[in-house]
Amino acid sequence: MTPTANSTFLEHLEALRRTLLGCLASWAIALPIGFALAPAAVSRLLDWCRSGAIVRLHYFSPLDVFVVQMKTGAVLAAVLCYPYAANRLWRFLVPALHAGERKMLSLWLVASSLLFLAGGVFCVLVLLPLVMRFSATFASEQVAPMIGIGAFVSLAGTLILASGVLFQMPVWVCLAVRFGLVRIESLRASRPYALIVVLILAAVFTPPDVVSQLILAVPTWLLFELGLWVAGRMRPAVRAAPGAAGAGNEPPAGDALLPCYEQASGTSPAPADAPDAP
Repeated sequence: MTPTANSTFLEHLEALRRTLLGCLASWAIALPIGFALAPAAVSRLLDWCRSGAIVRLHYFSPLDVFVVQMKTGAVLAAVLCYPYAANRLWRFLVPALHAGERKMLSLWLVASSLLFLAGGVFCVLVLLPLVMRFSATFASEQVAPMIGIGAFVSLAGTLILASGVLFQMPVWVCLAVRFGLVRIESLRASRPYALIVVLILAAVFTPPDVVSQLILAVPTWLLFELGLWVAGRMRPAVRAAPGAAGAGNEPPAGDALLPCYEQASGTSPAPADAPDAP
């Protein structure tokens, strides 16, 4: 059931309920596949990241490995069902959007998904192995690393999530400029403050060492610059002032809402009284 402009409030709620249940059902269907892939995924991740003094991980309770594999399987199932869930949510939102809004939302959804995926891949291929190598440098004859598999997988999940979120920087910058929350000139002039914010975010989302902080902060800063470059070529969604060039091509705010009013109510508001003929 897809909502339309003439649907009632309860019909919209029913459509939302069906959409959320469909997303949850797709995740439940993907769970067995995720559980089947989890042991191989954890093993590959361990083989990729071990180095130096860290050659094997340990578990300290009978169910540690089982819990880790269940959590990993649940995450893999969410990744597998994401395309279907995103499609269901898109079909729910589309009837409420105009053509321009649909185009903008589709671009944002694709760009955000690809950037999050790029952040996760960057973390697995670059950030996580470097963090493990950095940890191995503290090993000595008196100190030997004994890292639990649960702690390692939790660290990997935190770093992947942090990388995916921080890699959204171009989307945040473009949306802020597009909707007039901030001017592109102000962002360019505030580069030193933006650098401080990036370093703080990287420090919050990474372990307490300078190496992993810088490894995450450098690509985030480059993505911020990419966002500035893209935002500088975007047209802000700001209505032209009356009397300005091209302002006559856009309808007044009240007229712009008339099609929505007519579509929702099936009627049109009464026209204003015509002036008397001279």
